[in-house]
Amino acid sequence: MNTNGKIIANTFIGDFGQMVESVRIEGLTRKIEAKDITLKECYVDCCTSIPCKGVLDIEYSERGALITFDPFLYRADFSIEAAGVTISKDTIGQVVVKNEELFGRYTEGDVVYRLYEPKACSPRPLILFLHGGGECGTDNLLQLTGTLGAIKLAERYPDMFILAPQAPDYGLSMQEMFERMMAKSDPFRVCIGADTSIGIGDRGWNRDYVGRVCDLIRKMIADGRVDPARVYVIGMSMGGAGVITAVSAAPELFAAAVPICPSMNADSYPLLANWPSVPVYIASAYIDHQAGRHAYILRACSKLWAEGQKDVKFTLFTPEELEKYGIVASSNLTEAQIRQANHNSWVLVLHNEYGILDWMISHRKNG
Repeated sequence: MNTNGKIIANTFIGDFGQMVESVRIEGLTRKIEAKDITLKECYVDCCTSIPCKGVLDIEYSERGALITFDPFLYRADFSIEAAGVTISKDTIGQVVVKNEELFGRYTEGDVVYRLYEPKACSPRPLILFLHGGGECGTDNLLQLTGTLGAIKLAERYPDMFILAPQAPDYGLSMQEMFERMMAKSDPFRVCIGADTSIGIGDRGWNRDYVGRVCDLIRKMIADGRVDPARVYVIGMSMGGAGVITAVSAAPELFAAAVPICPSMNADSYPLLANWPSVPVYIASAYIDHQAGRHAYILRACSKLWAEGQKDVKFTLFTPEELEKYGIVASSNLTEAQIRQANHNSWVLVLHNEYGILDWMISHRKNG
């Protein structure tokens, strides 16, 4: 059955990223039942292995039919058949993201970013959020929707600025960037002196781009909008390494830093091992897809502790702690899938496990 209107998907950012909770089919007035709707590839878990429970409700109005689902992942290649209408990412005409409108959309030179601004007029704290490798680009949207992150922070801290820039991709896919890094040296191993850095023209948080993001914050401080004593940085995976890069590039700017499952290689490891006197809390899962990540982090932290740096913390989440958030080492998954699922350890941090977020915002920079 054809309709005269478009298909609108209503989504929100859940623990594993953008989730579809309902779809409106404009112009569809013929009554249908849940049993007449077929769902394919509609998953609820980070491994895309657990199907959603299907249709929860169907409502009709002059605008058409609103079908509410057990929320499922938007990033999967889902397909839904309802009364002769195919609902997929190719046929959806509009995607609404809950609370995306809280973030203004800005471009400064070639730096694209989203910014949540609190209503308070006095200088307010700022949290810089650095996304992971899958959210690079120029659409100025994916850094909000790809994973749990900036929107969750704005909901939790409505009195603070949340700055969410998008790292450039320069037309490179993740696979192409990985192959470029592999041609230099193994990006998953620490070989001191090897060239594994992300440079100008490389996809990701290269130092030049990060430096210009820091300049945005400096300008907001100079304009009297941001409290210079309470600027924080948090990020995951490639963004966790981006946190390390940002603090290396501008150590005087940040009151505290939280790198989550940061990439460890010949670039990020020496920076962490020679960390400046900025309070840092590193968190990750007990194991994830970079086999040596935690050994490198522990070695760097041990060096810092031996040198007398006391405000350096490192937490590994246990299988039981991950399972509380649906990150399950199921026997139905391969080892590679389990490791990839565990990489979602940022979910626990953004739910404030161990009070990590409280720890971060409790810090004030002296001087």
